[in-house]
Amino acid sequence: MITKHEFGTLESESRKIYNYTMKNRGGMSVTVTEFGGAIVEIRVPDKFGRDTDVVGGYDSLRDYVLADGYLGALVGRVANRIAGGTFTLDGETHRLFRNNGKNSLHGGKVGWSHRVWAVKPEDGEEPKLTLTLHSPDGDEGYPGNMDVTVTYELLSNNALSIRYEATTDKRTPVNLTNHTYFNLGGYASGSIRDHVLQIEADTYLPTDADLIPTGEIRSVAGTPFDFREPKTIGRDMDADNADLKTAGGYDQCFNFTGGATKAPERRIIVYEPNSGRVLTVFTDQPCVQFYSGNFLDSAEFPMKGGLPRRKQTAFCLETQAMPDSVNHPNFTNTILNPNETYTHTVIYRFSVQQ
Repeated sequence: MITKHEFGTLESESRKIYNYTMKNRGGMSVTVTEFGGAIVEIRVPDKFGRDTDVVGGYDSLRDYVLADGYLGALVGRVANRIAGGTFTLDGETHRLFRNNGKNSLHGGKVGWSHRVWAVKPEDGEEPKLTLTLHSPDGDEGYPGNMDVTVTYELLSNNALSIRYEATTDKRTPVNLTNHTYFNLGGYASGSIRDHVLQIEADTYLPTDADLIPTGEIRSVAGTPFDFREPKTIGRDMDADNADLKTAGGYDQCFNFTGGATKAPERRIIVYEPNSGRVLTVFTDQPCVQFYSGNFLDSAEFPMKGGLPRRKQTAFCLETQAMPDSVNHPNFTNTILNPNETYTHTVIYRFSVQQ
């Protein structure tokens, strides 16, 4: 089942913005807004059958427009940071808007997280929302006209599938992701340090003082970034480690063992003991940016219900290719050619453990 309701008015365009809520028979619902294609709510039962919202977000459209953090949003053309806000492609240097110090972050000044997406709902046993957007040549400094389609599908097994497709008429970088903030105890339940996390990744990317990858691909063995066996998020978060200190917690790219796959494979499992909720992540992407919500400390934009934003009360699992790949020849290829189609699938499946 899909319902549509008004969220607010986007003053800059004098247009109404709508939210769409998908529900299945398993007790799960997902709400998506036209603005930024953001996931504003995911409700799933816990081990006692209690229905709770497990993602961070805001009550008002205004906060999604003005606040930082990209809560729930679709980000592109290129997720994550690009060093110096520049890259060179086919001998031409492209300059991007620097919205993160001297670097470009999540698409620039007005990335796809702050655009209005066209939404086509399709009801049924497994309802879906097809979101589309056109990004013109030169958009935020990126070459080529790009058309992108993102399909949210609520599956009957209490999973949310997100599939991305994009085409271009000029060679251009593309690296899309979703920036939802999860707390499996419920978005208002406090710290995520006791969540138990497992990531099938044998290497990660160290970063510099600006959280830009240095170019090194480092083994997780013997480091706080080794999540190959389940451990709580907080166990090693305060370790004497330069990368953790720079980020104020986890904000690193983890490289899945074996790299990208042809079809989505299970790569991540998260368990929250109090609620019994389990989040299992399947993807075909080579990496995930695991972010432990280290900068969620602004008092200006409280979350839903007036909840103050507090750091490390939510985490992001942003499946993608390696960040800043356009400036590192040894990283994953993020260049899309004309007559090719970029594809990316991630599935977030919820279950309970008694």
